[in-house]
Amino acid sequence: MQTKQDHTPSYYAASAHAAPERPVLNDHLEADVAIVGGGFTGVCSALSLAERGYSVVVLEANRIGWGASGRNGGQVLAGWSGESELVKQLGPKAEDFLWKTRYLGNEIVEARLQKYDIKCDYTHGAATVAFNAKQMKALEEEYADCVEHGAGDVLELADGPQLRRHAATDAYIGGLIDRRGAHCHPLNLLLGEAAAAEKNGVQIFEGTRVTEILHGSSPAVQTENGSVKAKHVILAGNAYHLLEKTKLHGLMLPAKTYVIATEPLGDELAHELLPDNLAICDSNWVLDYFRLTGDNRLLFGGRCTYSNRDIGDIEGELAPRMRKIFPQLENTKVDFGWGGVIGIPLNRVPLIGKISDHVFYAQGYAGHGVNCSHIVGEMFADAIRGKETGVDLFDATRHFRIPAADTIGGPMLALGMTWYRMRDALGV
Repeated sequence: MQTKQDHTPSYYAASAHAAPERPVLNDHLEADVAIVGGGFTGVCSALSLAERGYSVVVLEANRIGWGASGRNGGQVLAGWSGESELVKQLGPKAEDFLWKTRYLGNEIVEARLQKYDIKCDYTHGAATVAFNAKQMKALEEEYADCVEHGAGDVLELADGPQLRRHAATDAYIGGLIDRRGAHCHPLNLLLGEAAAAEKNGVQIFEGTRVTEILHGSSPAVQTENGSVKAKHVILAGNAYHLLEKTKLHGLMLPAKTYVIATEPLGDELAHELLPDNLAICDSNWVLDYFRLTGDNRLLFGGRCTYSNRDIGDIEGELAPRMRKIFPQLENTKVDFGWGGVIGIPLNRVPLIGKISDHVFYAQGYAGHGVNCSHIVGEMFADAIRGKETGVDLFDATRHFRIPAADTIGGPMLALGMTWYRMRDALGV
């Protein structure tokens, strides 16, 4: 019998709002929609559907927000991962969709914060920064593209001296500042949305692992001690889900990423480091990212591994990288260090689509999960209503399947990522 795992020890878990422990499903239920997974995709889809009048059951194997949704960097960034590949494959239709949804996730989050009075330290302002001329040129091209499409009014190109007014470091030669981007306490956002979903009639069960999906015109979700018969099923397990291997196996590999959070810095030092409280990520393929928390800690993440190897000393790996960016933190203590798994398709395009007319799936946001999961929740709710959405667009995307992914996929990807790290280091 499954044992429910609690949240990993992290800054987010230590500062999370109080949330009830939901029951285990020990019954046989019926609903319009059964959702497998209690992260952002599952909870956002549940809330979107409930607001449209559907009955929904959410089944989570551990706790709500146990996986990447409750451990990530908290950056609510514009757009999707893998955009160039999506446009390359699908052309103008994909490009039009991407521009229409560039900030849609932010809009959905912000509307819910107001509607349901969710407190999650939500703050506007993000930046992507460049180490070298090639990276800076790519940011200049992105800025020009945004201006051409009427989205340049919230963006600012900054050279090195200009960027130092926003981040007190000499590590970068410039960056692209996005005032519409944002950052937040992701676990508190998710817990607030879960509570809102329940107020709208959603039933949420924790400690409930789904063992099988029975397909058909009225699919059923089987658990260890119960079942849910539904008209539609949504698979929202991301890197952790092991269902539907025939359709989804080998399309996505897990990457382990790590985060540290310092002791509180105090108002003066926090303002010195990041005067306008931007969330920052660099332009490397294997990137680092950082931001301030609501109580003025520096949260610093990165150091992805693709070989299924856990880092034993998270602080020892990440703190030197943090202090290289901010030497001002040489004597600052690290209070928290944690890791987790994110799903990354090899072409970086999220895996979103249908197993059948009644079973949907979404996974593999490759670091854009907070923003994109909220869009996907709306897409699924519309698709179930029979409206045309972006689900079919993503479903038409071709993905590379790694043969024998469980045995050779990890080492293959690790070798590939070593190559990209070398390219990052050489600035090519």
